[in-house]
Amino acid sequence: MKAVWYERTGPALEVLTYGEMPTPVAGPGEVRVRLEASGVNPADVGRRGGSYRTLEYPRVIPNSDGAGIVDQVGDGVTRLQAGQRVWLFNGQRNGRAFGTAAEYITLSEHLVTPLPDNLSFAAGATLGIPGMTAWCCLYCDGPIAGQTVLVTGGAGAVGHYAVQLAKWGGAKVIATVSSAMKAEQARLAGADLAINYRNEDVIAKVLAFTGQRGVDRVVDVDFGGNIEITLKLMAMNSTIAVYATNGNRTPLVPMRDLMEKCIALRALVLFALPPPLLAAGQADITKWLTAGTRLHNVAGQFALSDTAQAHLAVEKGDKLGTVIVDCAR
Repeated sequence: MKAVWYERTGPALEVLTYGEMPTPVAGPGEVRVRLEASGVNPADVGRRGGSYRTLEYPRVIPNSDGAGIVDQVGDGVTRLQAGQRVWLFNGQRNGRAFGTAAEYITLSEHLVTPLPDNLSFAAGATLGIPGMTAWCCLYCDGPIAGQTVLVTGGAGAVGHYAVQLAKWGGAKVIATVSSAMKAEQARLAGADLAINYRNEDVIAKVLAFTGQRGVDRVVDVDFGGNIEITLKLMAMNSTIAVYATNGNRTPLVPMRDLMEKCIALRALVLFALPPPLLAAGQADITKWLTAGTRLHNVAGQFALSDTAQAHLAVEKGDKLGTVIVDCAR
């Protein structure tokens, strides 16, 4: 099969190699997917660049999300069959070196979900980690109907899905963004209020919207950078669900302030969550996808041989949505 890999971390143009590798065979409990699209997440770029940890395997095929067609089923597989259109997540995680920047991938059936026929493979490849992370941040503690949810980075890959999934679940949604264009994207996704934190008073607007009560839940893209303001926006007995901390990776946690409002701090990373919770997320996302028209932002598409350029596009950070690698070209 054609694939892209790296054997050392560093700049994309220096370490990513395009070439031939053996086509994998589905083992027990696994399916093989003929990949049509691979989604590039910031974490994929960070691992390739070496900002996360030292290289864990002699060779890594990057990218964890994708979509394609099941073409081989291993022993014991019960949920899927050959010929099904699917989306998948955590490809290059969970002890796996080989991700979705390739023509084929094999992985456990529980990481693979049927893709509705009305969705393109590119749209399916945007779901993966962003969609599942958004769902887990919102629903890992139960229903959110009637709550007010704040999504920081409301036009980002995770935030874009968090806004839509929160509205689907019956919440009022506030999104913070960094530009007028991103504010419009958040409103299109369903945000009841979009706040440009660069030129608007986030605290005043959130408190006015909630009648000074504060929000019930925050889906937070940058705990270290946001916590000082976030604390001023929280209602009593509320929750901060954190999936990233970008600027400050070792922030001080203001425990006294959290305790005085009984604020729960929930930190999560998708690959470490229990399978039953992930299965609930997959089931809910399937219901959500089939219940109406959804927005799936594709920021750009690159051929498999141009995966390095796809990584550079993510590093540049000026696009709305997920950068896609077309694995079949």
